[in-house]
Amino acid sequence: MKALEEFMQKVKPSKEGKFPLPYWVWDGTYTFLFTPGHTTQKGVHVRDGVDLKRTMFTVIIALIPALLFGIWNTGDQHFAAFGEDPALLDKILYGAQLVLPLVIVSYAAGLGTEFIFTALKGHPIQEGFLVSGLLIPLCMPVDVPLWMVAVATIFAVVIGKEVFGGTGMNILNVALTARAFLFFAYPTKMSGDKVWVNTASVDGASTVDGFTGATALGDLATTVGTPVGQNAEVLGEFASGGTYSMMNAFMGWIPGSVGETSALACLIGAVYLIYTGIGSWKIMFSFFLGGLAMGGIFNAFAVNDFMALNPLHQTLLGGFMFGMIFMATDPVSAAQTNSGKWIYGFLAGFFAIMIRVFNPAYPEGVMLSILFMNVMAPLIDHYVVEGNINKRMKRLKTATA
Repeated sequence: MKALEEFMQKVKPSKEGKFPLPYWVWDGTYTFLFTPGHTTQKGVHVRDGVDLKRTMFTVIIALIPALLFGIWNTGDQHFAAFGEDPALLDKILYGAQLVLPLVIVSYAAGLGTEFIFTALKGHPIQEGFLVSGLLIPLCMPVDVPLWMVAVATIFAVVIGKEVFGGTGMNILNVALTARAFLFFAYPTKMSGDKVWVNTASVDGASTVDGFTGATALGDLATTVGTPVGQNAEVLGEFASGGTYSMMNAFMGWIPGSVGETSALACLIGAVYLIYTGIGSWKIMFSFFLGGLAMGGIFNAFAVNDFMALNPLHQTLLGGFMFGMIFMATDPVSAAQTNSGKWIYGFLAGFFAIMIRVFNPAYPEGVMLSILFMNVMAPLIDHYVVEGNINKRMKRLKTATA
């Protein structure tokens, strides 16, 4: 490493001049490999010996289980649609050729945009997109066109982050901003039965009879408007041994966004984030409790089978676990105070289940609930701080009385 550091110092470009971009590219690479010799001046601050780049890289490591499972599941769902069950390697290779281009396009579009702003504003390359670049493809359907991923990524970086001042200044989660943009701009590519499983023909073969490509939440949405127990065929898919059983939902053997289907893969990442101190267990746990609470309320007043679904089963479906672990815990857009984290997480989980059940047009309520709570987070922190100040003032008056 000493030789590499000496080489980096030899090729260090000049920071001065009209085109400082080469210097900032060098600076971003150097500070990623070695401890930086400067401190953060604005935005998010990491009060630790570990700098922001290494913090972001820790999150990327935590995302690897979800990425690897997503690659395998993409191949598995594809071949299952044609009634085939090839070797493990074939599934992985097929999934990789669909998922990795999404990752590459996301990073290319996002980092390209970052480089442009670096050149225009003359600041270092910002670290935040190291994580966002991987989160964006993982929360997308596998069949979303690559050009849409690029457009959504550029929109999220510019509108979701740069207009607020860059990393550490944004009020919305960048990856969810990209997903929301595509959801509202190109809804047919982000919902329905055609986008979750790749059904490109294999040697002219056709999909098996009865294949729909629907997600668990998509099927549940069809039960809204009919009384409890009137959808035996759909309910059978959620029973033990069904396509969307609790075990299948936990393991992730179901259609969905690339990295969101496996609760197990997400929980492995959660353990790592909590162990390293990067992820907030308060937000994760309160988010989970909020989802269970809303699911329990729906159970108590169920008028359709979507509301009657087991609350724990609810939390294993869709992007609930993925959003709880990797999106809601974003250290920039989440609440910062200890009490605020409990409130923020609980309400985010509570609203996620509420939105998905009350409005079948938005079966994935996690996206909207987290974005809404991102906006509310500063207000939550404000009232938590004000409440603490008032308590201290009362104690002070009592002590001096």
